Amino acid sequence: MLGEDILYLSVRELGERIRSRRLSPVELTESYLKRSESVGARLNAYAVITRDLARREAKQADREIRAGKYRGPLHGIPYAAKDLLAVKGYPTVWGARPYANQKFDYDATVITKLRAAGAILIGKAAMIELAGGMGYRFASASISGAARNPWDEGCWTCGSSSGSGAIAGAALAAFAIGTETWGSIVCPSAFCGVSGLRPTYGRVSRHGAMALSFSMDKIGAMGRTADDCALVLAAISGHDVEDPASLRDAAFSYSAAAVKPLRIGWLTNAWKKVSPEIEEATHAALDVLKKNGAVIKDAKLPEGPWEPAAGTILSVEGAAAFESLIESGHIAELNDPLGKVAAYVNQQIPASDYVRAVRIRAILQRKIDEMFDHFDVIAAASLPVTASPLTANLETDLDFSDPLGGIGNVCGLPAISVPCGFDSKKLPIGLQFVGRALDEHKVVGAARLFQQHTDWHRKRPTLI
Repeated sequence: MLGEDILYLSVRELGERIRSRRLSPVELTESYLKRSESVGARLNAYAVITRDLARREAKQADREIRAGKYRGPLHGIPYAAKDLLAVKGYPTVWGARPYANQKFDYDATVITKLRAAGAILIGKAAMIELAGGMGYRFASASISGAARNPWDEGCWTCGSSSGSGAIAGAALAAFAIGTETWGSIVCPSAFCGVSGLRPTYGRVSRHGAMALSFSMDKIGAMGRTADDCALVLAAISGHDVEDPASLRDAAFSYSAAAVKPLRIGWLTNAWKKVSPEIEEATHAALDVLKKNGAVIKDAKLPEGPWEPAAGTILSVEGAAAFESLIESGHIAELNDPLGKVAAYVNQQIPASDYVRAVRIRAILQRKIDEMFDHFDVIAAASLPVTASPLTANLETDLDFSDPLGGIGNVCGLPAISVPCGFDSKKLPIGLQFVGRALDEHKVVGAARLFQQHTDWHRKRPTLI
């Protein structure tokens, strides 16, 4: 089995070794599988490990590369996909007991695209039931149990992409696919000390993915570096007729060239209260960016009822997506006590409130777009706290306003979270950059500039 010095390498570094045949896709896959079966089980990271599929794909990649048929930087790279993405012949249970026996006879578009790029699926990542769309109070809101944080197994990984965060953070695969409707890529990336990229709404096809909010759901990657996330986005982006929201100009053409000069707006009102350790770490990160050519000025998010509007849209669309589950009464089979009842409340939201929220979204989109006339990206701490205990009541212990998360998701903006330090408990701290729609190259450029001059993304937890 390969050691951690290899398994924690970035996608680009692994890809170069595979391309030059210094590393075998078969050996790499077997090593990640073994680690996933041991460490992954301890962390509750997986819904299912796709051993046979992974071994077939690894052998195929090995044959092709030996024959000189190299497909690109993801060829031979093992990954995990959140369990709301359909994989033909394997369970896709959406983290929820009512769907425990669910299978599909087709692959999600993201899975198809990654297979075409030569990536190797080694498992389906555990997730919060129904991506948290019915509401939840506890990390245990999953058929897989609470996902444990590799930096402290008494802590949670955060968000509905909870297993994806554990997989990326513990090097159980080279990268993991997550989804975000509100926070579920940014949050686990921050809690688990990895890089996570939320793409522009409509950039990545959601065909074959569980629908929660048809106007807010997005699919993205979590890995070691911003560069890794961008390589994956280049493979999975593009127009898809099977997704009505898929953008015509959805393809992301990735270049590692720097964005200069980089104009960053540091948000002074992203969080009402930030822990002193996080404030210190993020301001140190700004100093690094300044020293390396970035121009940083204070900025403020526009004031308005943006979070309530985003919450209304998410609640109404989520209740509509799972109408049959709610009406059948099978929603009572969910793990979380809040999830069993909140959807009934969401069904009672008046249509006039939803229409008003959609109108507010249009106003906000104009206002936020104006900010990007002055900045390439806006930035803030990814979260005002570090990883919470597994036993925390999320309604009370993580009860804080998240205007940037609400604004970014309801407006469909790209964002990336990257590690920028640790608190006194040795838990990771995240820094996020948010950009104008379709400006992923600027978002990634800001993160890459930071990672070129720091080594936080190289840190790894001690897993005994």
